Amino acid sequence: MIHQLLIYQMTEIESVIMFLIERTLKTAKRYSQRTFDKMNLNITVDQWVLLKIIDEKEPLSQKELGEFSIRDKASIARTMVLLEKKGYVSRTPIPDNRREYTISLSKGGKQLVQANMEMIRAHRRKSLEGFSPEEVHTLQQMLLRIQDNLKE
Repeated sequence: MIHQLLIYQMTEIESVIMFLIERTLKTAKRYSQRTFDKMNLNITVDQWVLLKIIDEKEPLSQKELGEFSIRDKASIARTMVLLEKKGYVSRTPIPDNRREYTISLSKGGKQLVQANMEMIRAHRRKSLEGFSPEEVHTLQQMLLRIQDNLKE
């Protein structure tokens, strides 16, 4: 009964699952960015995500990074230039392809990722406080199902 009352008190947009997902993502990014700024990491959450993907999947091409992170080529190219200037990534030209690079973490990038993983794990734990392992698994499965439903 209480659950139904809460739903009826929400405006229509506030009850839309995709709106809730987007709002949750923005809340999480804001939370993490405040910590990054306090720690003077001099990177954005979006840059961190790309660094972590590279850390887990390297070496990979800019195209593969864009596909995995669901970002357009121009955005990936701009961000890689920034991260290279900061000393966090290395871009190696792919032979016979002037526009494409293989991306890997530099020594500085590896140090940045390793030095901050505990903080990232703490953020992950904070976001899932009060959830049982079964609930986390169910949430993961539901989000993956939404992604599958929307694949082109």
